[in-house]
Amino acid sequence: MTTIQPSELSILLIEPSDTQSKYIINQLKAQGINKITLAKSLTQAREILTRQHYDLIASAMYFDNGTALDLLKEIKHSERNQDSAFMLVSSECKRDNLEEYKQSGVVAILPKPFTSEHLHAAINNTIDLLTADEMELEYFDVHEIRVLLVDDSKLARNHIRRVLNNLGLLKVTEAVDGKEAINLLNDNMYDLIVTDYNMPEVDGRELTRYVREQSQQSHLPILMVTSESNDTHLANIEQDGVNALCDKPFEPEFVKQILFRLLEH
Repeated sequence: MTTIQPSELSILLIEPSDTQSKYIINQLKAQGINKITLAKSLTQAREILTRQHYDLIASAMYFDNGTALDLLKEIKHSERNQDSAFMLVSSECKRDNLEEYKQSGVVAILPKPFTSEHLHAAINNTIDLLTADEMELEYFDVHEIRVLLVDDSKLARNHIRRVLNNLGLLKVTEAVDGKEAINLLNDNMYDLIVTDYNMPEVDGRELTRYVREQSQQSHLPILMVTSESNDTHLANIEQDGVNALCDKPFEPEFVKQILFRLLEH
């Protein structure tokens, strides 16, 4: 594996505030990153992105003519920049306002102000997302592991699939919710389930109960990916038979550690 160095990353920073942009740029340079392009508006960012590809797009949340989410969705559907990592930098702390970003495959959500440790972790997540780092397993051929990925957000599925593929898990079947996942489980064999918690029809908790209580594959390890922060809900989820919980944003190195533990023990 050839690891990308921070100095090799190209970054588009979208930030309307002069004060904030100077602070962020200085923090990026302190991390060894110097390939930084600054856009002050969504309009300017869109124009730049028609001409240039970036490894990472770091954006504030609110602008005069829209939000970072509008741009994120455009980027994920564009040929030039759909593989770019996206990082939100915002003072927003309301969970509901951040939820859709978490569901859309951002690599990190940094608070304003953020620490150098916050940024370092986000940069490492970006590098992990851009780098293939296949797991070496004693008991499995990683390429043959059959994964059922369940999430009602296509953007989230794309992001999680990319992380799984980078780790060498190439046989990934997607389901848009727990109901479709149950149908697939009735007709196919899998080695691992990676599922979202909040979904319509049948959510991740109900899917877990079905697997443990009614499925012919009740032994399957289940990794639940959730932005849920309620401790009681999380405790209930674990009691229903989830093997491991992972937060959104879906961090590659943490996921690698979890999967290694699930598949090798």
